[in-house]
Amino acid sequence: MTDRRLRVALIGSRGIPARYGGYETLMEELAVRLSERDLDVTVYCRSHNTPRTLKSYRGVRLVVLPTLRGKHLDTPVHTLLSTLDAAFRRFDAALVVNSANAIFLPILRLTGIPVALHVDGIEKRRAKWGRLGWAVYAVSERLACRLPNVLISDADVIHDHYLEKYGAASEMITYGVTADVPPTTPTLERLGLQSRGYLLYVSRFEPENNPHRVVEAYASVPGEMPLLMVGGAPYSDDFIASMKERADQRVLFPGPIYGEGYRELLGHAYAYIHATEVGGTHPALVEAMGYGNCTVVNDTPENREVAGPDALYFSAQEPSSLAAVLGHLIDTPEEAARGRLSAAARASERFDWEVVADQYAALFRRLADS
Repeated sequence: MTDRRLRVALIGSRGIPARYGGYETLMEELAVRLSERDLDVTVYCRSHNTPRTLKSYRGVRLVVLPTLRGKHLDTPVHTLLSTLDAAFRRFDAALVVNSANAIFLPILRLTGIPVALHVDGIEKRRAKWGRLGWAVYAVSERLACRLPNVLISDADVIHDHYLEKYGAASEMITYGVTADVPPTTPTLERLGLQSRGYLLYVSRFEPENNPHRVVEAYASVPGEMPLLMVGGAPYSDDFIASMKERADQRVLFPGPIYGEGYRELLGHAYAYIHATEVGGTHPALVEAMGYGNCTVVNDTPENREVAGPDALYFSAQEPSSLAAVLGHLIDTPEEAARGRLSAAARASERFDWEVVADQYAALFRRLADS
């Protein structure tokens, strides 16, 4: 390698600024920090997420490409175009996210670009994909073990899955969080909320994230404290409409909220409800902990790995168990206060974006020198 800046491509998400989910959060937080570490970073973005006229963001170069909108074509079409473009740009290394994108890695490898693939959770378990999606992700898991130079997992549960089922070792790199609570509360005021006066749920409104079961459970919780359901999802209109019809008047649906507004909500909630059942390390849970939220968490191995022994657990398949936890927590504010302190301490110890960026920077340099 020469003394020039290492050129790195980040491929497979919707792009930045982050306005959707975990991969987008990873791309934004990581790309900015890699740039600060003197790497020349390019993030590939989708034209329905990032304006075509936006060429850079916080020191990061953006390449905005079109795709075909739709549940099954959005990601593969955009990743195909992104890898073709990246191949011509001759990057020193690339990070591709989402195991379904493994099929496109040979495009990069054949042009001499070493690749790390971030597989997140076990995608074939997501209910939204159906049989076709299950088959695609089942094949993708196998390709993910063979095609990248390095396989990245973000949780021990995912690391163990690939090792035990396929004999494939992966490099464990978590997500991170940097708590930055805004000094003012315009979002709370707009929604008619008081600090520590509402429960917060944040996720894509998809079946495996169980927003409908959270709403169902809350119907049995006494009191007047609002439940704020933040999120949405493309291609899930019927599911979301059905959920809203069943919600009582204490449940608020403000839609997706990003940036300052999102951080404001995290910084002032009474408690945070995390109900996902598929995936590795969920950024929303890590962020909720980092912002000092008492966390009420669906009891899965992945979620326990992140939230630790001091979180409060329930079974999403049994909404009554969530109702019981929430009712008790609302009646015992001292327990909610203890939960906030322990969650913040655990996040500070385990999930640091600066450490994550250092790990990725070292990985890219190692790939480029291989």
